[in-house]
Amino acid sequence: MYRVCFVCTGNICRSPMAEAVFRAHVRDAGLDGLVEVGSAGTGSWHLGEAEDSRTTAVLREAGYPLTHTARQFESEWFERYDLVVALDAGHAAELRALARTTAQAARVRLLRSYDPEADPDDLSVPDPYYGGERGFTACLEMVEAAVPGLLSEVGAALEAREAG
Repeated sequence: MYRVCFVCTGNICRSPMAEAVFRAHVRDAGLDGLVEVGSAGTGSWHLGEAEDSRTTAVLREAGYPLTHTARQFESEWFERYDLVVALDAGHAAELRALARTTAQAARVRLLRSYDPEADPDDLSVPDPYYGGERGFTACLEMVEAAVPGLLSEVGAALEAREAG
């Protein structure tokens, strides 16, 4: 089993969106049962809450199902996840600081680093929380652009495990 966790600030907007999109791509690629997908936040502000209603609306319109309860990433979770995907540079820095070893810190990646069209100097997905629906739509577009590259890397990691 290959485990991926997406992380944003409160785990109600960006990271559950990435979780839903990636899970759908995993299923469509026939990797169900081989890849586990989750999400979390760097903070505890929304623990136990469902995703933001604007996240739900944008995902539903795009055809992505999501059942979600917000949670906070804990340092011991690095042992559970093969890859921890941060939605912005601030999250990546917080996660790397939370890591207990350099190997754990190396598991942290920025989502948009998997988008070949993304500006390498700006790999953060902007937080749509304080904006309108357009921000959530833009967030979904950025997630969808990065997921194929991420899925390719996860597929290669699965193949390497099988071969090794």
